[in-house]
Amino acid sequence: MLPIHFQNELREAGCDECGRGCLAGPVYAAAVILPSDFSHPLLRDSKRMTEAHRYELRPVIEREAVAWAVGIVSAREIEEINILKASFLAMHRALDQLKPAAQFIAVDGNRFTAYDLVPHRCIVKGDDKYANIAAASVLAKTYRDDYMKQLHAEFPDYGWATNKGYPTAQHRAAVQRIGPCEHHRRTFRM
Repeated sequence: MLPIHFQNELREAGCDECGRGCLAGPVYAAAVILPSDFSHPLLRDSKRMTEAHRYELRPVIEREAVAWAVGIVSAREIEEINILKASFLAMHRALDQLKPAAQFIAVDGNRFTAYDLVPHRCIVKGDDKYANIAAASVLAKTYRDDYMKQLHAEFPDYGWATNKGYPTAQHRAAVQRIGPCEHHRRTFRM
């Protein structure tokens, strides 16, 4: 079982993003404040879980969290500010929605733009070290996957139901064959 928080003095939100390495679609981020007694045997980095386990865990996290929220930054916004800044903006948008607000932020990764005056700690591979970051990774991943599956219905040629906008051979071949659509990040090399 993962420890819940990085620290235990302040109300801590775990943050993680999904979709940073994609050719298409928005970047999603989630912020999750878990109670100190939260535990679930399946919870870990969402990339190391099965899709079925992620969707099994999502309602558990939503029901048992003190607070949770998802932030989104569109492909067009990503083009304007770059993917790194867009990832931080998505996290900030998630944090904006938390009630109660976070007093400390544990962020997956090695960089983050400060959020107001709230102290934070960047934790490399944090989504496999702390339950609150892992929970955020599950929410960001499942909500983004749902959105990419919806887009797939409009744009089936790109295979987004399965590749979710990541640069698979199938996705790259479709872009070469029919060109990018409005949901592609045109500053990314196809």
